[in-house]
Amino acid sequence: MPAGVDLYNSAYANYGDEVYRQVRMETYGEDFGQTSWVNTEESREIPRLLGLKVDSSVVEVGCGSGGYALYLAKSVGCKLIGIDLNQPGIENANRLAAGLEGRVRFELCDASKRLPFADENFDAVFSNDVLCHLPGRDKVIGEMFRILKPGGRMLFSDALVIGGMVSHEEIATRSSIGFYVYSPPGENERLIERAGFREIRVSDTTEHAAATALRWRDAREKRRRELVAMEGEQNFEGLQKFLLCVYRLTSERRLLRYLYVGERPL
Repeated sequence: MPAGVDLYNSAYANYGDEVYRQVRMETYGEDFGQTSWVNTEESREIPRLLGLKVDSSVVEVGCGSGGYALYLAKSVGCKLIGIDLNQPGIENANRLAAGLEGRVRFELCDASKRLPFADENFDAVFSNDVLCHLPGRDKVIGEMFRILKPGGRMLFSDALVIGGMVSHEEIATRSSIGFYVYSPPGENERLIERAGFREIRVSDTTEHAAATALRWRDAREKRRRELVAMEGEQNFEGLQKFLLCVYRLTSERRLLRYLYVGERPL
């Protein structure tokens, strides 16, 4: 089994370093501090799917280093709270939020537990490629439902829907950066509906995830010398192996990525 590989601590702690910015730009075409499979098209589509407006109140579950939340706050004008369990990510997010006090804030929070928000308090809640890291998905989706106002919308993506045969070596490599839960086809839809959501929409974004993984790996490979100096050779090679595994499994559609949107009934 591969040794554990650090993706998030190094990415968030080194957020401001130029080599990491270059990798993000080459991978995504824009820099939100991403460590997900969300491409530019999806990033631009999320505000519309959530129905965000200037007066919307929003929660991002798994905000990472805060870049995308800040983009939404600035481009839409909504009020947003970002939560994450990664301390370097939250620290970086709050540094970036300077000047936006009152509109954006970031909190250290374990989203697998009860969320620290009142019932029916937000217009939208979303999570990009994070729920696969959390135990008790039924409870997480239930919490997302609880904090939404009637008519509010929920969105999340899952890149670990099983689409074919995967070996134990591939599962170990794909899981090398942390805790993961793999979903059988249809399970997310079942949990979303059971939580009470309606108007459920599902989009297959597997092809985009595969392309993102390959661009990410290639962008890092071009900067091998600088990244090895910062991450160490073992961790650099582990991340390259991880990204290549993601590319192969998704391009062959043995692991699938779907985007889910649901609405709390009025």
